[in-house]
Amino acid sequence: MQQADDFLSESQTLFTLASTMDEAQLAGATLFKNWTVNEILRHLHVWNTMAFWQIDNETKLADTLTALMTAMGAGETLRDFEAAFTDGLAGGVLVAAWRAQAEKTATAFSDVDPKRRVKWAGPDMSARSSMTARQMETWAHGQAIFDLMGVEREENDRIRNIVVLGVNTFRWTYMVRSETPPETMPHLALTAPSGALWTFGEENDEERIEGLASEFCQVVTQTRNIADTALNVAGETAQDWMSKAQCFAGGVETPPPPGARRRQERMA
Repeated sequence: MQQADDFLSESQTLFTLASTMDEAQLAGATLFKNWTVNEILRHLHVWNTMAFWQIDNETKLADTLTALMTAMGAGETLRDFEAAFTDGLAGGVLVAAWRAQAEKTATAFSDVDPKRRVKWAGPDMSARSSMTARQMETWAHGQAIFDLMGVEREENDRIRNIVVLGVNTFRWTYMVRSETPPETMPHLALTAPSGALWTFGEENDEERIEGLASEFCQVVTQTRNIADTALNVAGETAQDWMSKAQCFAGGVETPPPPGARRRQERMA
């Protein structure tokens, strides 16, 4: 499954940066909801483990998800649960454990039929969707770490998976807000990291989004406000979508205010 390889490559890109960080940097707070790097890597590690259980142990997955719902119903936060799940792993030990689990999860999915249905917290999903979600989460949460370190990530055409996820969740952005989705998605003309042109939707000069595919990914994953990108957004529907795009599951999330999530000065 190509998406399993892409997820692993995305994880390795983030590991290359994380492996250079000292304990103080790993404990540093990012601009993503003030989460520390440790908390971000813990989050990725926990849900990569859950994805592994989709293939390896559905019973353990179901039991853990039930425990999570119980804990959160009792007032625990997601970060509390993830800290307990990992026995408070932090620093270099966490980085190594997260990397090892990412490799294990990618290997488990590598030969799976992409159309195979797997269990999850919500409705069942395809194995391909599970791996795309893991890549998206790694890329999006990784952005906060690259931003903290003041490093510009070198993008790769594997982000097409995230673009497609953004396209496929056009209606979801509205449905999660109990709004009626527009009938037609705006036309997308996005430049891939390789320079290739990726287009989606019917040609439409009045409703159109043009620019870098990486910036479209930043908007739909809410790692940037649309105002902090150079995307050319034309049309009422296109502007409305980009003002609240949400390609991930869960409850309604409001995009960050302009300038709230950005690359910081490079850390020594």
